[in-house]
Amino acid sequence: MDPSVEAALSGMLAAAEDATPVNAVEAVTRELGVALHADSVSFLIADLSGRALVRLAHVPFGPAPDGRRDGDELATVMPFDGGPQEDALRTQAVQVVKGDSGWTILAPVTERGEVIGLLEILLGAEPAPAALAEIARTAHALAFVVIANRRHTDLFEWGQRTTPFNLSAEIQRRLLPSAFTCEGGSLTLSGWLEPSASIGGDTFDYSLARDTLHFSVTDAMGHGVTSALIATLGVASLRNSRRAGHSLTEQADRAGAAVAEHAPAKGAFLTAILGRLDLHTGTCALINAGHVPPILIRDGDPRELALPRNFALGMFPETPARAGSVKLRPGDRMVVVTDGMRERNAAALDLTARLRSLAALHPREAARSLADAVLAVAGPVLQDDATLLIIDWHGHHDRPRRSSAGADVSAPTSADYR
Repeated sequence: MDPSVEAALSGMLAAAEDATPVNAVEAVTRELGVALHADSVSFLIADLSGRALVRLAHVPFGPAPDGRRDGDELATVMPFDGGPQEDALRTQAVQVVKGDSGWTILAPVTERGEVIGLLEILLGAEPAPAALAEIARTAHALAFVVIANRRHTDLFEWGQRTTPFNLSAEIQRRLLPSAFTCEGGSLTLSGWLEPSASIGGDTFDYSLARDTLHFSVTDAMGHGVTSALIATLGVASLRNSRRAGHSLTEQADRAGAAVAEHAPAKGAFLTAILGRLDLHTGTCALINAGHVPPILIRDGDPRELALPRNFALGMFPETPARAGSVKLRPGDRMVVVTDGMRERNAAALDLTARLRSLAALHPREAARSLADAVLAVAGPVLQDDATLLIIDWHGHHDRPRRSSAGADVSAPTSADYR
C-alpha cells in the first residue's frame, strides 16, 4: 500500500470524529488530498432522483454561483449526461480522465451496492494502478462516514432534494428504507419509487435477518396526505409485527386491523405484496392482498405468480389472510410493482419485454431503467406513484460475498446499463 494513502486511511476516522457532522466529509477529503498531493478532492452526493449528482459547498462570502442556497450552503446539481461521472456510478468502476490541467479520478462511493455518491480527485500526474486501488478503498470508507454523519444533520438530505417536497412526500420518504439497494451474498435487491405529482401512497420495505429476507410493497388508496397516513399505518404495523417475530399471515392480519381501526378515512385500505424468503432454501412465502401479482423471471422468461387472492389490507379485517409460496432457483429474479407501473398511461410500456431485456443488469440499474421507461411513456409527471422492488436470489447462502470497494463483483454486470 502507498504509505501516503495508508496514512490517509488511518487518519480518516479521527478526522471525521474531530469534525462536526456537517464538516465530517470535508475533513476526510482534506486528509486524503494532503496524502495524495492532490490539487483538489471533493465529494458529490447522488440526488434522490437517481439522475444527477450534487456538489455541496460552504460559500459564506461573495456572489453565489448557480445552485440552490440555504444560508451559506450551496448545492449545485450536475445531471447525468452519459459521461465518465455517470459511467463510474453505473459500472461501479473507477474512471480516470485526462484533462488540460491534470488527471481527474472518479471513484464510486458505495456501500453494499447502494450508490451514495462520487469521490472526485484532481491530480497533477497520472496515478499508478496501486494508487487507484487505494483510492477506491478510500471512497468505500467515505461511504461509512456519510452514512454515520447524515444521521445527525439535514445537510445531505437537503442537498439530495433537487425538487421541493410537500407534506405527503415528506411522510412517504420516511416510510422507505434507508438504503434502496442491498447486496447480501445470496441475494441482491433494489427498490425504487417514482412519485406522482400528488403522491399516491406507495411504499416498499425490506429487512434482512440472519437467514431470511422480509420484504413488502404497498399501495395505499387515494392521494396526498390522507394516502400517506394510511400508508404509515400499514407500514408501521408491518414493521412492528415483523420485529415482534409474528408470522407473515399475522403481519397481514394485524396491518389490516390497524388500517381498519385507525385510518383517517372511512373504508381505507392498502394493497400489498408481503414476502418472506428463506435464504438457504429459496422458498419464498408470499401474500397478495389485492395487489398486482409478483413477476418471476426464470431463464430470462417473465411470468406472473399465481397466489391465493386476499382482500386489500383494512378492507375486511376479520377475514384471515392466506399465503402462497414459490421455490426460487439460483439465478431467479422476482419483481414486485405497484399499479402505477402498469395502469393508465404506464400501460403503454411493454413491461414483460422490458424485464426480459434487463435480465443481465444489476437490480439497481434494472430498477433505474424501468423507472426511466415509465417516465418516457407516462411522464414527465405521473398520475400515480410507480414503485418496484427487484430481488435476485443467487443461492449458496453460506458463501461469502465477493466485494470490491463496496460493490459485489459477482453480481450481474452494470456495464451495459444504457
